[in-house]
Amino acid sequence: MNTVRKTSISSTQKGQAAENAALIYLEQQGLRLVERNFSTRLGEIDLIMWQQQTLVFIEVRQRSNPHFGGAVASISLAKQDKLWNTAQLYLQRFSTLPACRFDLLAINGLEMEWIKNFISR
Repeated sequence: MNTVRKTSISSTQKGQAAENAALIYLEQQGLRLVERNFSTRLGEIDLIMWQQQTLVFIEVRQRSNPHFGGAVASISLAKQDKLWNTAQLYLQRFSTLPACRFDLLAINGLEMEWIKNFISR
């Protein structure tokens, strides 16, 4: 008797696949990868990339369906604070601070939306 095994993809694997897709998309838009999954005690930044002379901190969010606002709505103020504080730690390695911004790459199902400057302070 042949049995069909269901294979499930972990949330970590789904997150890595979303980050891979986001990275490919952003590189096609001309951005250059600096660091991936920069992690500190304060939080993690998915992608750090250069777009010309601007250092871009990128959060990648994926949702399989748009219920409850989808990927964009999943970024709470607390998460934004963590990203901001983590970026401040990253920037300590620069003697002269570059221009910076925070972008969101939201993936809802098969649709990808790139939102520039989603955190402003």
